[in-house]
Amino acid sequence: MIKVGIIGATGYSGVELLRLLAPRQDIELYVATSRELQGKAVSAHFPNLRGIVDMQFTGPNDPRLTQCDVVFYATPHGVAMHSAAELLAAGVKVIDLSADFRIKDLALWEQWYKQAHAYPDGVAEAVYGLPEVNREAIKQARLVAVPGCYPTAIQLGFIPLLEAGLLDTSRLIADAKSGVSGAGRKAVEDFLLCEATESIKAYGISGHRHHPEISQGLTLANGAPVGLTFVPHLTPMVRGILATLYGPIKSGIQVTREQLQSIFENRYANESFVDVLPAGELPATRDVKGSNRCAIAVSYAADTNTALLLVAEDNLVKGASGQAVQNLNIMFGLNEAAGLEGIALLP
Repeated sequence: MIKVGIIGATGYSGVELLRLLAPRQDIELYVATSRELQGKAVSAHFPNLRGIVDMQFTGPNDPRLTQCDVVFYATPHGVAMHSAAELLAAGVKVIDLSADFRIKDLALWEQWYKQAHAYPDGVAEAVYGLPEVNREAIKQARLVAVPGCYPTAIQLGFIPLLEAGLLDTSRLIADAKSGVSGAGRKAVEDFLLCEATESIKAYGISGHRHHPEISQGLTLANGAPVGLTFVPHLTPMVRGILATLYGPIKSGIQVTREQLQSIFENRYANESFVDVLPAGELPATRDVKGSNRCAIAVSYAADTNTALLLVAEDNLVKGASGQAVQNLNIMFGLNEAAGLEGIALLP
C-alpha cells in the first residue's frame, strides 16, 4: 500500500486529490495538511467525504510527511521549493501541482513569479509531468512538476502538428476559456458570483504566468522557439477549460482536414486520457466534467490554410489533480488509469 501525504489539502486541487485517492485500496491517505483547519476532521469541512476519509487535518510541518512514500503539494507557488528537498532526502517522492518546478529557466521563472527560487537543484531534477510526452522520464522520477491547466490543454492540442513539422510556428494563437475554480478558493472580488455570472471577460492580456510554461513545452516539441499569442478568459462556470487553437500551416504545404485528423488519431492512439473526436464533432466542457479525459476536435480552414483545434478538459482533473494521480500511477508502476476511470458527469 502506498502511503500518501497531501500538503494543502483544503484547496480545490487538494480536495480533488482526496476525492480521487480515497476510494483506492492500494492507497493509504496518511497525512492531509491545512494551516487553517489543523486538528479538524476532514469530513467536517468536506461532507462529501464523510464515511470515506476518516482523518484530521494536521499542520504543514507534520513530521509524518517524511514517512510517506509520496507527497503531493497542492499549494500556491513558492511553498514546495522551500521544503521539497527535505522530503526527497528522506526518500519521499514529490508531486508538485504548483508552478515551482515547471519552468527550467530560473531567471524566467523569477521574472514571472517575482521572487528568487529557493531550490534550483530541484528545478534541474524535476520531470515535467505531461504523461503523453514524458512518460518514460516520469517512471524514473523522484520529483514531478504537474503541468498547469491551460498548458495541458494547449500543449496537447498543438504538439501533434509541431511534431509533424507542419506549422508556421511564428504565429500560433491560443484562445482559452476557464471556469472560476481555476483561480482557487481564496475570496477575490472578480470571482464572486455577482461579478462572474452572466459575463465573460479576458484577463492576463499583458502576460499570463502560464505563457512561459506553454512556450517551453511547444519549443521542445518543435525543436526551436515558437511565437505564441495566448489570451485566457474567465467564464461563468465552476469547472472546465475550452481552448481554441489556431495553427497556420507552413507556406507551400497543402493539407486536408482528413490528413490532420489522421495525425491526431495516430499520435494519441495509445493514450487513455486523450480522446480525438470523430470528424464533425466538437468538444464541450460538460463532456469532460469530473473526468481525466481531454477531448480534442480537429478542423481546417482551407481559405487561410490554418489548422483549427478545439480542446476541452476539466481544469481540476486532467488540468491538475487527475493528472497528478496519473503521474503517481506511472511513478509507482501501477495501471496508469487506476482511480481515474470515472465517467464525466452529465448534465
